[in-house]
Amino acid sequence: MPVGARLLRVDGTVLHVRCEGSGPVCVLSGGLGCAWFDWDAVAALLVPHRTVVRFDRPGYGLSASAAAAPTLRGEAERIRRILSVLGLAGPATVVGHSMAAFHVEAFARLHPERTSAVVLVDGSTEPHARERPLPRARVRAARLAAGVARGLAVPYLLAPRGRRLVVAAATACGRDPAPRLLVRRCYRPWRALRAALLENTCYRDQAAQLLVLRAELPLPAPVVVLAADDGSASRRARRHRARQRQLALALGGRLTVAAPSGHLLMLDRPEAVAAAVLTANDSAD
Repeated sequence: MPVGARLLRVDGTVLHVRCEGSGPVCVLSGGLGCAWFDWDAVAALLVPHRTVVRFDRPGYGLSASAAAAPTLRGEAERIRRILSVLGLAGPATVVGHSMAAFHVEAFARLHPERTSAVVLVDGSTEPHARERPLPRARVRAARLAAGVARGLAVPYLLAPRGRRLVVAAATACGRDPAPRLLVRRCYRPWRALRAALLENTCYRDQAAQLLVLRAELPLPAPVVVLAADDGSASRRARRHRARQRQLALALGGRLTVAAPSGHLLMLDRPEAVAAAVLTANDSAD
């Protein structure tokens, strides 16, 4: 195991967690399909100033699969439990990329005493989400699809290449900086595909659960919305930028735009992510 890495049993699931540095705590959580090493460049900039916690959600990276499908409160509770197991009792800056923005916002609303600030890194936005019908059937279908793909060796044969293609499309730099051997180690096992399919099928459910939580609980911590801007004039890009502005306005947060950057902002602009974390509490002024 690398320095700073630990395998922790959290609520029955073995999770890969990295804890480095010293000082105020920040937690970095990636979007759908991301692993701990996607934060390497950001963590390197933060470690001199912060205690940096990174973890792989169940099925990703070096973490084992979980028995239950993901829920919004479950993901928020996972962050709380990781901090507790690590003995980090003070408030933390919670940083969520893409779909994980749902998780860290939920954590902040459910555990305001454990939250010093919230940073949403090109966070997902679903302002009119509703839970989809037949959740158990959808979860069963996702697990079945993962099992079929495993039987056909799809993850082993295609997942590393698929990861490289996705990263190339979601970054301004157009390349995946992660070592190929590490990508193969983490994405060839079928658990990564299984985790991605489960998170995808539960995505709108979690978005709808967050809307309910927003109506029930305040968000007292300062918020930074860090939005990617690739410079495109397409309708999709304009809509994305508008949604990020609306998210910042809805949460009473500070909007910061990082350009040029694709959706995987932590790969394209790690210095912008680190700056957002280090100055997040300034949003309270």
